[in-house]
Amino acid sequence: MDRSLHSSGMAHEENDQHPDHGGPEMQPAREKHAGHDINVLWQRFRVVLFLTIPVVVYSPGIERLLGYTAPRFPGSGYIPFIFGTIIFFYGGLFFLKGAVGELRDRLPGMMTLISMAITVAFVYSLAVTFGLQGEPLYWELATLILIMLLGHWMEMRAVSSARGALRELAKLMPDEAERIIDGDTEIVPVSDLQAGDMVLIRPGAKVPADGAVIDGESGVNESMITGESRPATKSPGGQVIAGTVNGDGSLRVKVTKTGEDTALAGIMKLVAEAQSSRSPAQNLADRAALWLTVIAIVAGAVTFVYWFLSPLAKAFAFERAVTVLVIACPHALGLAIPLVIAISTTLAARNGLLVRDRLALETARKLDVVVFDKTGTLTRGEPGVVGVFTVSGVDGDAALAEMAAAESDSEHALARAVVQEAQQRGLALPRAHDFKALPGRGIEAVIDGRTVNVGGPRLLEALGLAVPADIESPVDRAGTAGQTLIYLIEDGRVKAATALADVIRPESKEAVAELKEMGVVVAMLTGDSEDVARWVAQELGITEFYANVLPQDKEKKILEMRQNGRRVAMVGDGVNDAPALVSADVGIAIGAGTDVAVEAGGIVLVRNDPRDIPRIIRLSKASYGKMIQNLLWATGYNVIAIPLAAGVLYDAGIVLPPAVAAIFMSTSTVIVALNAQLLRRLRL
Repeated sequence: MDRSLHSSGMAHEENDQHPDHGGPEMQPAREKHAGHDINVLWQRFRVVLFLTIPVVVYSPGIERLLGYTAPRFPGSGYIPFIFGTIIFFYGGLFFLKGAVGELRDRLPGMMTLISMAITVAFVYSLAVTFGLQGEPLYWELATLILIMLLGHWMEMRAVSSARGALRELAKLMPDEAERIIDGDTEIVPVSDLQAGDMVLIRPGAKVPADGAVIDGESGVNESMITGESRPATKSPGGQVIAGTVNGDGSLRVKVTKTGEDTALAGIMKLVAEAQSSRSPAQNLADRAALWLTVIAIVAGAVTFVYWFLSPLAKAFAFERAVTVLVIACPHALGLAIPLVIAISTTLAARNGLLVRDRLALETARKLDVVVFDKTGTLTRGEPGVVGVFTVSGVDGDAALAEMAAAESDSEHALARAVVQEAQQRGLALPRAHDFKALPGRGIEAVIDGRTVNVGGPRLLEALGLAVPADIESPVDRAGTAGQTLIYLIEDGRVKAATALADVIRPESKEAVAELKEMGVVVAMLTGDSEDVARWVAQELGITEFYANVLPQDKEKKILEMRQNGRRVAMVGDGVNDAPALVSADVGIAIGAGTDVAVEAGGIVLVRNDPRDIPRIIRLSKASYGKMIQNLLWATGYNVIAIPLAAGVLYDAGIVLPPAVAAIFMSTSTVIVALNAQLLRRLRL
């Protein structure tokens, strides 16, 4: 494993002895668990469970309730006292330490409430043991600590499970690499690799670092990084990502990035930052927890005073106060938001959506407008054939095959686009020879003994030719749309014309349609001409577009939209669109699989797929809905629970014991955790 990954705090779990407590790999979702090991907590729970059984069996209240008498022997009457004391200091220490930390930070919360409850129960029971009139609460104390430990263990386990994607990502990195030196290979630790090294990646091996393919061809499984299920074909010049898995071919790769600079490390860093970042919903939960703590303390005090002054036994007053403090613990409230954050960000990462800023994801549900940059976002950012027009009697595929054959030796971008289109159509290319470049005009070649020319309008001018009437109309329309036209000329006669343009991604139309169905307006910003922008907008069904917009003016356009009261998302490549990305309510940067550390965007798309934008909005709505549901449950049940714990139905014969209150409180935590887990079933 790359040791630089270890040092960056994104290590394989072998370097994290306690991965479940939010150790070095990320900031914990809930600071109260910092430094706690889930395995130690489970061990503590089991010991307390073992000690609680004799406490309950030998408690007088339980004996009377169930009508039995426990076996007696000398000193058996002190079993609840002895074991209860051990439980308080051994099991309760977990909560007492947490309370000290909360009070030191002047932020009393759940640990403070639990500590108050168990301390009151223990002190009162101790006083009764040594002479105070009443009945001790040792069994209530023991079961309360037992259930609280179980609840905390379940919570830590749930949060740990949500963070598991980070550890799984870390496991993607191989431990060793096969480095090539002077034609020979040597096995070295991945941490020894440096930019510029050459490595051999054999069939089925993991890619040890980001790099460029120098030799070889293979399909590489990048699904763990990009979410794309089909293997990505890699050939010389192609880029590979650390942690992905090579297919059947061998690749020789020149290392470009290692350690913290790799795409994998960047993804882990973004996911960890998002899971630990705060949002308005998290702040709301914290305020609710603080107020609930205050309410619980006041309610507990009032309950104690009321029943202490009543004719009933003083022990009943202590019992009611303890029950109020127990049932009001904001345990579920503390879990309500962090668990949803952890699950939503890992779910996003698995779908190629990297959330850098929690606020961005939370805001996405309220978007009014999504503004796309055109080049490289809605389009591929490279020329492609968008139309082939032929004169009467000439087959379109045959004309395209001749053009591709003539252009096959050219390095020009338009020539490569024609050849690629012919290959995608599966056309058999005739043999061309005597290739000759005509600078500024086009090319000339001989095919089957015929002289063929391919070039643009300047070639027509040089040869004194005009566009044939058969294709004049579609050629004019293509020119009006800002498309580039090249012509096929054979023996002095124009046979066909091919229109080329920045190819629209096939996914773009689907993305625009989905956003419209959601009620979101789609707009487009581009530095291209009005004609080009209008053509792309018409093809995609976009009615709001802005052309001839310089990079520095994109920010002004975004701010103008926001000033009109619209919530705006900007989608761009994170370089020349950076000012606009920062100025938008939600900045969505194109990561293109390797450049995941785009600082301008609140959300980074690993894939260049516009359909990820509707997915972001769906995830935002779903995760926010879970947050609100959890908040309502975690706070709402106290409206009934606290009065019931205080004894308002005492005259009706309904009294809630502290242990039952602990069960209710833990049940609310389980409900919140299960509700958050349902988010995993969301289909983006």
